[in-house]
Amino acid sequence: MPDAPRRTAMRTSAPGRPAAPGLWRDRDFRSLWAGQTASQFGERTSQVVLPLIAVLALDADATRLGLLRALEQAPVLLLSLFVGAWVDRRRSRDVMMLADLGRAVALTVVLGAYLLGVLGMPALAVTAFLVGVLSVFFDVAYQTSLVRLVRRDQLAQGNSALEGSRSAAQTGGPALGGALASLLSAPFAAAAGAFFFALSFVSIRRIRRREQVSGHAGRPGGPDRVRHRIHEGLRLVFGHPVLRAVCLASAAFQFFFAAMMTVYLLFLPRGLHLPATAVGLALAATGPGAVVGSLLSARLPKRYGHGVVLMCSAVLADGVLLCLPALHGSTTVTVLALVGVNFLFGAFSQLVNVTMMSVRQAVTPVPVQGRVVATVNCVGMGLAPLGSLLGGRLADQWGLRTALLVTVAGLSLSPLCMALSPLARLGKSLVSSPPPPAAGTTPA
Repeated sequence: MPDAPRRTAMRTSAPGRPAAPGLWRDRDFRSLWAGQTASQFGERTSQVVLPLIAVLALDADATRLGLLRALEQAPVLLLSLFVGAWVDRRRSRDVMMLADLGRAVALTVVLGAYLLGVLGMPALAVTAFLVGVLSVFFDVAYQTSLVRLVRRDQLAQGNSALEGSRSAAQTGGPALGGALASLLSAPFAAAAGAFFFALSFVSIRRIRRREQVSGHAGRPGGPDRVRHRIHEGLRLVFGHPVLRAVCLASAAFQFFFAAMMTVYLLFLPRGLHLPATAVGLALAATGPGAVVGSLLSARLPKRYGHGVVLMCSAVLADGVLLCLPALHGSTTVTVLALVGVNFLFGAFSQLVNVTMMSVRQAVTPVPVQGRVVATVNCVGMGLAPLGSLLGGRLADQWGLRTALLVTVAGLSLSPLCMALSPLARLGKSLVSSPPPPAAGTTPA
């Protein structure tokens, strides 16, 4: 196979870093994986629980639900660039611990407010925004932490492990949230999210390896310095054809997926008249499929090529969702059909997610991983709040079924962006070629 010398170089540890053993023998990686797993369970639970509290406990309509989801997602657009520049100068371990602690406290306050009889949409909206802010910090930090802890040739295996745990959380989180909302009440499911965030805090705290951070980790940069680092991240991403394509494809997907999920969370209980446990089961079905997708992501790109896997998986993932508007009633057949659709969507979308992440990390230099992650998240996921607002508006104006069909059809823009970019032409191996140097630097 071509490019053997380059791939061999990628296996070499960074200067000053001893050759690492297998990932699962590395205590620090195990601590990161366990903490990220618990945190993903907390995040997935809260992403379902907060909207369910609004719908089931506070009787929110489509517009208010869209606004709630937009507030939870808005921090990605507002803060990602700043957080990326900030995390690059600090230990990702400390950032993750503080984010976990803050989210655990926020969800505990929701339960306390409910028990005291003072929980309302304003308090829930503030909590959703705060959880969203802290999730931005954690998500940028854990992806940056992986690159600092493992060798570059271990990224695919590390990503597969982390994304596999995220997939398991997609199974357990919605199922637990739906079950608690049905058996007790939706606000009690917030306690489960707080518990998982506390577990993540304990696990992440056990990471001991010193991280190599750019600049002086403890010295805050001034506004001009932060703006300069943000500008560097934007330049790095939009100056590199592969990273630019990742941004555009992610933006198209996240915008319409946020719109679709806002409609979908209303369509299940109000359009199909499903009970809360059936809603949780339907949403949880994405998880097992995503586990399968994570396992396949470590093999299929090397066998068929990264471009082929990205294109085929994206088309199949979006296409299977077109079955949703055709479903009617709350019968067992309908629930089984929802489980099947969500399982397939989970498998194919996870293939896209893990493959895309490996591509992005392989072409990005380690010192700027935080800024690149933040820039991609800001551009890719920053449109999600607008998508959520659009979904709520379409559901109110056009009805749930029509709005669902329109938003699902819009997802096809993501594979179209891939087809028109270098992503579709990626081969079986990834060459670690950094983006063009930022202003004021010289190529090595």
